[in-house]
Amino acid sequence: MTYQYIKAIITAILLPVTFVTAQEMGFEEYNPKSTLVVPVNEVKRAKFPFIDVHSHQRDMSPDALKALVKDMDALNEGIMVNLSGGSGERINAMLKSINENHPNRFVVFANVDFDGVGTQGWAEKAVAQLETDIKSGAKGLKIYKSLGLRYKDSNGERLAIDDPRLDPIWETCAKMGVPVLIHAADPRSFWNPMDSNNERWLELKTHPRRKRSATNPAPWEQIINEQHNMFKKHPKTKFINAHMGWYANNLQKLGELMDAMPNMYVGIGAVISELGRQPKNAHTFFVKYQDRILFGKDSWRPNEFPTYFRVLETDDEYFPYYKKYHAFWAMYGLNLPDEVLKKVYYKNALDLIPGLDKNLFPKD
Repeated sequence: MTYQYIKAIITAILLPVTFVTAQEMGFEEYNPKSTLVVPVNEVKRAKFPFIDVHSHQRDMSPDALKALVKDMDALNEGIMVNLSGGSGERINAMLKSINENHPNRFVVFANVDFDGVGTQGWAEKAVAQLETDIKSGAKGLKIYKSLGLRYKDSNGERLAIDDPRLDPIWETCAKMGVPVLIHAADPRSFWNPMDSNNERWLELKTHPRRKRSATNPAPWEQIINEQHNMFKKHPKTKFINAHMGWYANNLQKLGELMDAMPNMYVGIGAVISELGRQPKNAHTFFVKYQDRILFGKDSWRPNEFPTYFRVLETDDEYFPYYKKYHAFWAMYGLNLPDEVLKKVYYKNALDLIPGLDKNLFPKD
């Protein structure tokens, strides 16, 4: 019996097994490589220095800052805004480390603890702490999605974003000239049925804790409307709506909201995949609202930034996103004009956030 004959027999036996295995492969495993051949213009370094208005860093020790600056320089990142400043001793320690090591490269936003809303004197104490943090060097206030989702007042009731007992917080930010960057709710799909029509199905399958029922803890529309009510009630306060307010997949609606609330700005953190699948529509939106869009990434993973640069700067077609569970579709470049890029990358943040070092950026 020849070697070729034996090989043919083994192949005949194994081929059906391989075919069945492939047929039984689930959507989680299916991730084909594109055979499309198109021009490729990878962008490892942003065309202009940028300000990342949406970053989270727990460690801002001298050694941590040194490592961050090295990675930032490679990306052409001028300033990082750390939204996880906390308050009191925590934010003071961060500010001390920054001021002693890299005073012009990092900015810290304060946070407010909403536990105890409804108890005697809560608002006065919260405002006093926030004022102290800002005077110490905090350049803004970051509000986590816990407000609207998890916080409860002293009576055990869900704390709404537009609760009037919180008004002194927003008024303080207006008085002291600092912006509020707020993350409200999560993508609408997290509240939708987890079925074949939900394009976040894979994310919910791999991250089941993100799934919510229609009323857990409230309907998505209710939470988002509370946020908008708060924006409208405080027109002198400037708000940065994180993740484009979860309307990056409906830019027509987002435009209507921008028109209705001139004090609302938007950050693009974690929604570049929505923009990259609608390059013409997104290009038009960015040009129209170029003065109110800010660059942000959300998670500090330097290897993911080039996808943002490529979407914003090039006219490349059909290139992959870095997280299949976020987006199983391909990206396309918006090919934004230089003046729009400059505004998104740094000019809008320089105008909005007080005390940034403008010498790090082009003078034009």
